[in-house]
Amino acid sequence: MKSVMLYIADDTGFEARLQAALDLTRSLNGHLHCLRANPYDPQMAFDGVTGMSVMYDISKMSREVDEKLRAEVEKRLADEDVSWDYREENDNPSRGLSKNSALMDLIVLSSASGDSDNAMPLGLLGDVLYNASVPVVVQPDAVKKFDACGPALVAWNGSFEAGNALRAAVPLLKMSSDVHILTVAEDKGHDLPQLAASEYLAYHGIKSTVRSLPAGKKPVDTILAAEAKNLNAEYIVMGAYGHSRAREFIFGGVTRNLFKNCHIPLVVSR
Repeated sequence: MKSVMLYIADDTGFEARLQAALDLTRSLNGHLHCLRANPYDPQMAFDGVTGMSVMYDISKMSREVDEKLRAEVEKRLADEDVSWDYREENDNPSRGLSKNSALMDLIVLSSASGDSDNAMPLGLLGDVLYNASVPVVVQPDAVKKFDACGPALVAWNGSFEAGNALRAAVPLLKMSSDVHILTVAEDKGHDLPQLAASEYLAYHGIKSTVRSLPAGKKPVDTILAAEAKNLNAEYIVMGAYGHSRAREFIFGGVTRNLFKNCHIPLVVSR
């Protein structure tokens, strides 16, 4: 795990995910790839006659925003102790991030918990997670770090997605001081038991503890978040799953609620 991709956009979560991406790149001794995906192509202004001046104005303003943002980010990265590059792409963010994920190891996005007018759209998280081939870090807007060496909590439900998330997170879990595998018991059959997850980690030289809690009357996401606090976990590894392919409804309620409300970063795969 060496190539970390950071989504560049001037939203409420940018500072937090920038700091998280820098921390991850340092911990992994990797390279930071900054991607600014913007669908406003100046050439669009000349495609036809109707609305030409309006499109030109939009394209011009968009270009000015892009140039200002790039200058600010490059100035900040120049003082950091990581290798990095910055690229711009004429595409919408979800497609730009997804198609560039083929040669990446990790994508850093924000949670959907910030200012509703300028937060990471839940639909963008859904599109990228559904189409990208790598794990995604979902960083809360209020958390401006990612401590890869601290305790980690693995949310385990025995699903295919949980297995994918665990396997993808091995390079991070190797750095964790403690790895805890937690299952919240529900009335569901699970293909893969906790012991299988713990044994898999052991094959990679990672010690883990396992625990199971009853679901009770509290939502599963509430129990996971509370247990993460009890364990002083720095991040949660989890599989994102659901039954609908329609953008923000791709996820089940647990995933969706954690994307909006979790107090620590999530490392998510499908």
